[in-house]
Amino acid sequence: MGKIGIFYGPAKGNVAKVATIIAQQLGEDSTDLMPIKGCDASVLDSYNRLIFGISTLGRNNWDSEHEDDDWDVFFTHLKEVNWKDKQVAIFGLGDQINYPDHFVDAIGWLHQRLKDLNVDVFGQVADDGYQYNDSEGLIDGEFMGLPLDEDNEPEKSHERIRNWLNELKQEGF
Repeated sequence: MGKIGIFYGPAKGNVAKVATIIAQQLGEDSTDLMPIKGCDASVLDSYNRLIFGISTLGRNNWDSEHEDDDWDVFFTHLKEVNWKDKQVAIFGLGDQINYPDHFVDAIGWLHQRLKDLNVDVFGQVADDGYQYNDSEGLIDGEFMGLPLDEDNEPEKSHERIRNWLNELKQEGF
């Protein structure tokens, strides 16, 4: 069935930590971990199953003076990918306490771009157990990927990841 490509950004910090945990739980021999920095469509075309890891960074995302990050550059490559027969899942990191009005918004941003390209996105998660005010990653009570808060609830991440990966398997991912 081929390896699962786990693409994440930024290349350091909690997103990289979670990407590594996901690879370990799936089996490192069945996954490739790749920071999105420098990736283009040809790399994505090598995989039929992809997991994207993205972070909602905080005020930088809502400040018009912020510099483009790795995801801004990576988004430009999405339209070049042959999405036929590809399965995609998203995990996102956010902060429920400091940014409760924008919790894991980046899941929603990435999901919308993929939806516009008719990509099949798997792994929606009910919002039960999360404390936030609003999220662009939420549609009809479900996050469009796995939301994690490594700043305030790191003790919940391993179980949430395990449950999400089990759900993905049940969905045929």
